[in-house]
Amino acid sequence: MNIVAIVQARMGSTRFPGKVLEMIGDMTMLGRVVQRVQRAKSLSQVLVATTILQADDTIVAECDRLGVSVFRGEEQDVLDRYYRAAQNERADVIVRITSDCPLIDPVVIDQVIGAFQTKICDYASNTLEQTYPRGLDTEVMSMEALSRAWSEASAPHQRVHVTPYLYQNPGLFRLASVKADADYSQHRWTVDMPDDLEFVRRIYECFDGGSEFSWREVLTIVQSHPELAEMNRHVRQKNLEEG
Repeated sequence: MNIVAIVQARMGSTRFPGKVLEMIGDMTMLGRVVQRVQRAKSLSQVLVATTILQADDTIVAECDRLGVSVFRGEEQDVLDRYYRAAQNERADVIVRITSDCPLIDPVVIDQVIGAFQTKICDYASNTLEQTYPRGLDTEVMSMEALSRAWSEASAPHQRVHVTPYLYQNPGLFRLASVKADADYSQHRWTVDMPDDLEFVRRIYECFDGGSEFSWREVLTIVQSHPELAEMNRHVRQKNLEEG
């Protein structure tokens, strides 16, 4: 089974342009994400999906430097970008990861893939009910489900966010929710704003710039040093309709 992780990345973030190539220690944020995703044992390959815009030539250059494959597609119709990237790679299963999650955990990725396989579903995610820290978000779907969403989804937020058509239609798709052992959803580990980036940089500094740490180790640090969580607690998460 060809299980392909597709990491979406572009320079044109509305709130923090160019964030994916901001440095975290001696690596770009995109590099950190790719490095951590590649450690997931269930994956056949990892691919970055960016846009055809000239501004994203820098992302292609970074992917070349990282030695990771890249696909270029539509900027706003990210669902189309994912579908064509998956089709190009002959994927059987697609794992959606966003490039603003530099603390993404390979073990969590494997857990969500495992749930997808054992529960025989069309879509599995640890975001259907948010119990993990925001920034460990992992979505897994079959190629058949992605193809149906690509054909039928029409609302703008369903195209730009890739998966809403799946989880907003439980009558059409078999869904599986993956939950943590407790509710850790109050923790914000994704990067939408500069304060988020500074938080992540501080976390990496705690591990001397290395990447071989788990989300549990990050949790221990944040719980021991609550002032870290205060660095970006004020950042508001955008809703689906905001793009």
